[in-house]
Parts: sequence; C-alpha cells; structure tokens
Amino acid sequence: MTWLDIPQDSPYGIHNLPYGVFSANDQPGRRRIGVRIGDHVLDAGAAAHGVGAPSVLLDADSLNPLMAAGHRTWREVRGALTEWLTDETHRPAVGPCLLPLAEVELHLPFEVADYVDFYASEHHATNLGRLFRPGSEPLTPNWKHLPIGYHGRAGTVVVSGTPVVRPSGQRKAPADAAPTFGPSRRLDIEAEVAFVVGTPSELGTAVPMSAFREHVFGVCLLNDWSARDIQAWEYVPLGPFLGKSFATSVSPWVVPLDALEHARVAPPARDVEPLGYLDDRGGEPWGLDIALEVTLNGHQVSRPPFAAMYWTAAQQLAHMTVNGASLRTGDLYASGTVSGPEPDTRGALIELTWNGEHPIKLPDGTTRTFLEDGDEVTITATAPGAEGSRIGFGEVTGRILP
Repeated sequence: MTWLDIPQDSPYGIHNLPYGVFSANDQPGRRRIGVRIGDHVLDAGAAAHGVGAPSVLLDADSLNPLMAAGHRTWREVRGALTEWLTDETHRPAVGPCLLPLAEVELHLPFEVADYVDFYASEHHATNLGRLFRPGSEPLTPNWKHLPIGYHGRAGTVVVSGTPVVRPSGQRKAPADAAPTFGPSRRLDIEAEVAFVVGTPSELGTAVPMSAFREHVFGVCLLNDWSARDIQAWEYVPLGPFLGKSFATSVSPWVVPLDALEHARVAPPARDVEPLGYLDDRGGEPWGLDIALEVTLNGHQVSRPPFAAMYWTAAQQLAHMTVNGASLRTGDLYASGTVSGPEPDTRGALIELTWNGEHPIKLPDGTTRTFLEDGDEVTITATAPGAEGSRIGFGEVTGRILP
C-alpha cells in the first residue's frame, strides 16, 4: 500500500497517519507538523512543497490552523498525504522529507484552549463509589442521566515525557483532627482517551451528537494525574481542584477521527433511558474499540477496554455544549478513567490496589499502592483499522519527581 519499507503489522501504517509537531537537528528552533508513518516522521509542510502543493496549514508550527479549517479540509489533507505516501511517482519528492522517529523531538501538538475531564466509565464510578461510600448506592442518582465532568486547567496539559513533580497541598485522613500540608502521599494515575476539537461553535448554540465528526479533529491518549489525598479533602462540595490541576499528560500523536471508522462499536446497553439530546439509539454509534495498556516501571499492570465506557464522546460533546457553551479550536476533553469489569482492567491505582489494601507486586520485588518518586507510568493503545490493520496511538509517559 505504500512505497516505504514498513512491517505489514505496523500500527503506524497508511491507514493511520497520526499528526504531531516535531523539531529536528537541521532546524532545532523550528517546530513543524509531522505525520507518523512506520518509524519515520513525514515533514508534512516540506512534502507539500516537494510535490508542488504548498499549504499554509501544513507550514504552521502547531496543528491549530489545520484543526480550525474544518472537516472537509481534514479529509482533503488526509487524502493528499495518503496519495503522496502510496503513489510511487511522489517518492523522489517525498522521500527526502522523511525523518527517523528516533532523531526528532516531539512537542505538544496543539495549543490547548479549554480542558474538560469526564467520568464516563460505569465500572470506575462504581468502584470509587464502593470505596468512598460503603454501604450506600455506589453511583450517584444523576450518573446514568448525564455525563458528569469538571473543568480542568489547560495551562498544565503537557506532552508525554514531561516530568511530573509531586504536588503539595492540604491532606486530612479520616482519623486526623485537622488537615496538614505537604507532598501528596497518594499520587495516582488515570488512564484516559481524549478528544481534540477542531471546528469551533458559536456561544449560545448547542452542538448535537449528529455534528460530532464535524467538530472533533482527532483522538489522543491522556493521563490525568491525581493526588487522591488532596482530592479527598477538597472535593466536597465543588469537586476536583488542586488534586488534579498540577499536570495532565497527553500523547504527542493525534489520530484522525477518520482513521477510527473500523473501531466504532455500539456502547454498552443502558438501563436508564437518556433524555433526547443524549439519546443515541437511532443515530451513529460512537463507542470505540480501543485497547489500552498501562505499565508501571516497565511492568504491565492493567489493560483497560475503552469499548466498555458507558457514555460516548459524542454524548459528552453534546452535553458539554447543551447549555450554549461554545467550542474553541484546541478544546480538549477526556473520557475519564477507563476501567473494565475485571480487576486487571482498572485504569487507576486506587482501583487496582483497592485504595491501598492490595498492593501491586513488581518484578523487582517491591510493591506499590500509590506512586513513589522515580516511578514511570506509560499508557499505550491500539484499535482496529482498515483492511485488518491496527491503529496505534503512540504513548503517554511520565516520571514522578520529588
């Protein structure tokens, strides 16, 4: 399918073509739009010039101009990239624009406008409800009527590989008479899938589920680092704040939504009938069969299945704007922790260790309940692609600093 020498089972074949932003030694101060193909990065702007089709969108130093151009342009650019990488006649012009992945530095691929994090896994919400409210209903009364979420901090969204400094704040254990201040003792992860908005919307206008593909440019992986002790003390009554806002890591590659057409599945059966603006039973199903993997210091600790998520990204977008809130190019909204029904499919340490009661045993003989300084967490994922291919999402990695 392509004139490049790429293994047939590569998750970065011609059916994927995720976008990123990179810099290289030949022009170290310049950030360029890249497209991953195999273990190479295509300098998209240079390739466009090489084939005689220069593009101001691909010459930009971030994905925002391309994302703002809209769905029709996204498809045209993707089609052109596919042609350049499959038509042998383009090889002389495009070949020199390919750089080895190992020789480039990857950056945050877009400028984040707003950041919203949801709470869309019934398994995750049920587990946390059992931990925090034993003896009562694990799900709050509103949970199956609307996608619960909170507004995060766009300025602390960082690209994979950025170190995460252990946050400090107020902590109060149930037995403590008063709160104390200091570094978090219960630093956690949240393995998530995030959606990147391209086309904006006007203030006062809701975006229906049917317009999902017109507004969402692509998908990336996200780790919403969480200080559980800070969060537990502060979250009543207004929800997450300092326990979440210190760092949110994203993968450097944004997989185009069109690359995930073969990953679409029906969401889980729902036992509460949703209100009209969230009722997707007669429309396009936007569940996604994305298989995540979480490793701690190189050891696999979980395999969360995104297909199990109760609320879909289309429903989340509809709910996020139903009050008239506007979308901006670069808005980032995340699924919330991805957790499955089995113990080894839970996407956060608080679930995996059951709030510290059952420590994780690592191959070096040590155990973990929550993260220690020096620990490194990596989240990867794949999804079904066209013609039996697999779609890779890259990875989101972070190491904890004291």
